[in-house]
Amino acid sequence: MTKRTLLLTGALAAAALTLTACAGGGAAPGGGGGGDAAAKFDIDATSLATTTEPGAHPVAEVTWNLPYEPMSLDPMLSFNYAENTVDSNTCEGLTRITPDLTIENALAEKIESPDDTTYVYTLRSGVTFWDGTPLTADDVVYSLGRQVGPETASYWTDYFQNVASVEKSGENQVTVKLTQPDALFEQGMSSAAGAIVQQAAAEAAGEQFGTPQGGMMCTGPFQLESWEPGKAITLVKNENYWDEQLIPKVEKLSFSFIADESTAVNALRSGDVDGQFFYLPPAGLSQLEGSDASITFGKSYIFWSLRAIQETGTFSNPKVREALLAAIDSRAIADVVFQGAAIPSPVLTGPAYYGDDEAGAMFQEAFDSYEMQPDIAHAKELLADAGDISAPIVLGVQGSSAVHEQTANLIQAAGQAIGLTIETKVIPVEQFGNLYFDPKAREGLDGFFTTYYGNVTDPLDVYTTFMPESTNNFIKYDGAAQELTDARKTLDPVKRAEYTIAAQEKITRDLPWLPMGDLPVILVQNTAISGATASSAYLGYPWAATIGGVE
Repeated sequence: MTKRTLLLTGALAAAALTLTACAGGGAAPGGGGGGDAAAKFDIDATSLATTTEPGAHPVAEVTWNLPYEPMSLDPMLSFNYAENTVDSNTCEGLTRITPDLTIENALAEKIESPDDTTYVYTLRSGVTFWDGTPLTADDVVYSLGRQVGPETASYWTDYFQNVASVEKSGENQVTVKLTQPDALFEQGMSSAAGAIVQQAAAEAAGEQFGTPQGGMMCTGPFQLESWEPGKAITLVKNENYWDEQLIPKVEKLSFSFIADESTAVNALRSGDVDGQFFYLPPAGLSQLEGSDASITFGKSYIFWSLRAIQETGTFSNPKVREALLAAIDSRAIADVVFQGAAIPSPVLTGPAYYGDDEAGAMFQEAFDSYEMQPDIAHAKELLADAGDISAPIVLGVQGSSAVHEQTANLIQAAGQAIGLTIETKVIPVEQFGNLYFDPKAREGLDGFFTTYYGNVTDPLDVYTTFMPESTNNFIKYDGAAQELTDARKTLDPVKRAEYTIAAQEKITRDLPWLPMGDLPVILVQNTAISGATASSAYLGYPWAATIGGVE
C-alpha cells in the first residue's frame, strides 16, 4: 500500500502559530510545528466513551438543544444531525444501532436469511404505537415499501437500491427480497432508513407527516407531544414502551433550536439548556470547563473533509489534491482548529468503522500503513507534474463557523507554500446546506468543507458515496467503482474487507474528498443529569431513554 508522507514549513507554520494565538491553544508535543503550548483538550482515540453513567432518579423535564430546527421528523426524510437526534427517541426499526456501535434486534424478534437475497423478519409481539394500536406487518411493509423505487422521496434510497419486494408473509412476518446480495441492506436497517411508522397516520397526513401540521405516530420510548415552529419540539415519556430496559426516567424532553455557537455555550453554562451534541467543537467549548456542564468525548463515525465538487478547474486534478494534502499538517488542524478535539486520520473511515473481528483487524492494518507527516518538497514534486495550476481554487466556507474559517486559513497557507492560489467564499449558514443539493449553489466553487458520517460499522457504508451514480459524488469519480461493486455484493466480511481496502487505496490516492481528521462526538450534559449515549449511536439509538437525575 502506498504510504502518504505528509514537514510543516514556511507559510503553513506561520498560519498555525497565528491561529494558536487566536485560539489560545497550540499543538501537542510532536505535532509537527503547530506551537509549543498544550492543546485545549487531550483526546485519547483508544478510549472514547460510548455511554455515560445512567441517571438513577426520575426527572420532570430535560431541555436539549439542537443546532438548527429540523425540516421534518418523518424518518425517511431525516438524514441529518438535528432530525436524527429527535427521531432516534421516537421512531425505531426492526433492528437498531447500539452505543458500542454494534447492531441488535429491536422491533424484529427474529431475523432469518434462507438465502443471500432474502430476509424474513418476525415481529416482536405486544408492541404498540403511541395511540395504543398494535404494530402490524402491514405497517412494516408500508414503512419500508414507501422507500423502494425511483419515485420515492426518501433520503435513504441507497439502502433500498437492490430491494425487489417487501411483502407480508405471515400475521407477524415480513419478507424482503433483493435482486442481488447486498451487504449494506441488512446493516442499514438499523438506521433511520429502517424506522417503522404507522401506516394509517402517515397516509392520513400525506406530505405533512412529520411536520408541525401533520404530526407523527411511531413506537419509540418518547412520543411527540407538540412542535411549535421556531420555538421548541416537545416529547413526552411513552408509558407503554415495550423495552423495559429503556423506559424513560425523563417525563418531558424539550428541544430548543439555538444555532449560534456562543449563545448555545452560554445556555449550557447557565443551565438554561441541559445538554447538546456537537459535531464540531464550538469556539467556546473550553468555557464549559468548571461550570455545571460536563463534557464527554464519544466514539464517532463523524469525520471532517474537503470535497472536490467540480469536474473542471485546478482542483479537479487528482495530482493537485494529492499535493495539497501532502502540504497540510493534520496535527495542526486537530490541535489548533479543533482545540485538540479531533484525531488526525489518513483515510476517511477511521477506527470507529472497524469491528472487533478479522475484517476489522484488516482495516486497522491498512490504516496503520499510512503516515501523516506534511512534506512540502514532495508536494512541489507532485505539482510539477500537474500541468497548468494557475487558476485559483475557490473553497466554500460556512459563515459564523470558526472551524471552517481557521481550517481554510491553514489550507490557504499550505497552498501558498507549494505554489497554489486558494481563495475562500463565505456562504451564510442558512444557505450552506444548499451546497449538498443544488448544483447552482456550487457554481463558482471548487470545493467546500463538510462533516460526514456513515451509519454502521463498515467502511463500505461511506465509500459507496464514491460510486458514480451517488448523489453525493459531485465529480462523478469512478476510480474505485469495480471494487465497491464487488464489495457490496459480498456478504463474507473478510472478503468484503479485501475489496473495500482495495477501493480505499484508490480513493485515498485520487482524493475526491480530502480527509481532514476524525471528530469525536462532543456530548455536553448538565451535571444534575447523566445517562445520554456518548457515541454516534445517538443518531439511531434512544439516547435519552437512559437519562436520569444525579443527586
